[in-house]
Amino acid sequence: MKPLKVSVPANSIVSTLLNDAYFADAYAVADPAPQRSAMEQWLDIVKSAPVWVERAMDLRNAVVSRLGLKDLGRLGGVDSGKPAWDYRIGDRVGIFSLQHMTSNEVVMADSDSHLDVHVSLFKSSPDDRVVVSTVVHVKNWFGRLYMLPVAPVHRIIVPTTLSRLKLSTRFSS
Repeated sequence: MKPLKVSVPANSIVSTLLNDAYFADAYAVADPAPQRSAMEQWLDIVKSAPVWVERAMDLRNAVVSRLGLKDLGRLGGVDSGKPAWDYRIGDRVGIFSLQHMTSNEVVMADSDSHLDVHVSLFKSSPDDRVVVSTVVHVKNWFGRLYMLPVAPVHRIIVPTTLSRLKLSTRFSS
């Protein structure tokens, strides 16, 4: 199923961050594995990130590190042997730090001098779907400049990686 652009779920943690957000979006797919936790599904998504997404992260890191920003590593840069239930608040999960974790939602974040990013994977029970939401607050003119190329690419990366959820959960333990 192709991911659909939706509103950030009202009962998601990141919905509280929408006020004054510079950028926000959300995409949903039918939940292919309702028995799996939000963290298990997030790990499924990032571990199956397309090669071109990882190369885009490599390019991003090479360019912005020269401008004094953090090298975030790769989206799929997670410990493949670490089970979802071993993650704790503050742990790195690929390019993000874990901020919140329940069985139906994980929130990851990253903050730098130019912006704050929050990403949620939210399992919506009433309609059995998985929603990935992103909320960005820019801190300065460089954050706005940074988002010019990032926002359009983000609108390709999120649906592409979310569409791989069905493929990855079929083969996960």
